[in-house]
Amino acid sequence: MIYFDNAATGGKKPAAVVGAVTAAVAGLCANPGRSGHAASVAAAENVLRCRKLLCRFFGGESWERVIFTKNCTEALNAAIFGIAANARGPVHFVTTEAEHNSVLRPLAALERAGRAEVSVVPVRDGRVQPEDIAAAVREDTAAAVFTLASNVTGAAIDPAAVRALLPERVLTVCDGAQACGHVPVRMRAAGIDALAVAGHKGMHGIQGAGALLLSSRCDPAPLLFGGTGSASRDAAMPGFYPDRLEAGTLCYPAVVSLAEGTLYLQAHMAQARKKVTALTERLVRGLETIAGVRVRSQPNPFGIVAFACETLQSELFAQLLSDRYDIAVRGGLHCAPRMHAALGTEDGLVRASLSEFNTAAEADRFLSAARAVAGGAEG
Repeated sequence: MIYFDNAATGGKKPAAVVGAVTAAVAGLCANPGRSGHAASVAAAENVLRCRKLLCRFFGGESWERVIFTKNCTEALNAAIFGIAANARGPVHFVTTEAEHNSVLRPLAALERAGRAEVSVVPVRDGRVQPEDIAAAVREDTAAAVFTLASNVTGAAIDPAAVRALLPERVLTVCDGAQACGHVPVRMRAAGIDALAVAGHKGMHGIQGAGALLLSSRCDPAPLLFGGTGSASRDAAMPGFYPDRLEAGTLCYPAVVSLAEGTLYLQAHMAQARKKVTALTERLVRGLETIAGVRVRSQPNPFGIVAFACETLQSELFAQLLSDRYDIAVRGGLHCAPRMHAALGTEDGLVRASLSEFNTAAEADRFLSAARAVAGGAEG
C-alpha cells in the first residue's frame, strides 16, 4: 500500500518508537507514579523524561506544565473548557473558519450552555490573517483559539504574528495537530499559552499519544477528576501541575513512544521538512496538469495536498484509489466544515498527506493513478 493519509495518523514509525512500545508492552508494564516499587519508579522516570523532552522541544516554560492526553482533541478540550470554567460569567473566545471540530465543537457546546460567546474569523483567499483575529478581540475576550496549520489545505497561521497584535491579557490556544513535528514551534518565542499536540501524527508516536503544554499565564480548571497518586486525602484535584490536569492512569506505551519520536525529530526534522515540502510540490504541480482536477493546496511542510475532481465526489475518488491502486488517501470534509464552507467545497475534498517516509516514486504512482481515476470518472 501507498500510505498518503499521514495527516490522520502517521503510517510509519521510526524503529526506536516501535522498540520503545514493544518494550513497554512485552516487558513488565507497571503504573507510573502510583507505587514505590522499582518497576513503577522506572516507569515514572521515563514519563518525566518525556515531559522534559517535550518542554525543550517546544520551548515551553517548565516540564511540570506538560500534560499528557490521549490525543490533540482531549488537549484542546482541556484548555477550552478549563479556561471557560475559570470565568465568573460567559466568556468570549475568538476562533477561525479554518478550525477542526476539536475546536469548533467545544466552543459550540459552551455557547449552547450560555457559558461563552464566540467570534469566528473568516478565511480570506484560503488563509486566516493575524490582523483579522486581532480585530475580533473584545474587552471580555479570554482567548484566541486557532490552528497552526489547516488540516484541509496545509495553510499556516503564524502564532507570533497573532500574539504581537493581541492585548497582553488575551491567551493564545493553538491547535498543533498538523504542525507539531513538521516545523519548529517555540512556545515562549511565539507567545503561545496553550499548545495542543497530536503525538501520533508528525511527532511519530502511536495512537493514544497527545499532550497539552501550558504557559504560566494559562491555568485551566480540571476537566477530569480522579486518582493522581498524590494528595489522595483531598476531595479536590491537586493544585499543582501536572497532577492538576492528569486524572487516572497514563497510557505509558504512548508516552514512551512520544519520547522516542521527539528524540528522532531532534535529529531529523529539518531534513524531513525539506523532503516533505518537495514531495507536496511534486503532487501539487502534477495534479495541476490533470484535466478536471482543482488543487486547493500550495506546497507546504505539513505534507497536505487537497484537491477536487469536478466529475467525482471526493469520497468516491478516494475509494477508487484504494480499491484499484492500493493507495490510501482521505475524502470528505476532514472534520473542518467551516473551512470547506469558506472554500466553497461543501461536497468535500480529496486529501493526500505525506510524511518523510514517503518517496518520489510513490508520488509519481499516485499521480498516475489520480490521472486514471479522473479520466475514467464514470468508474
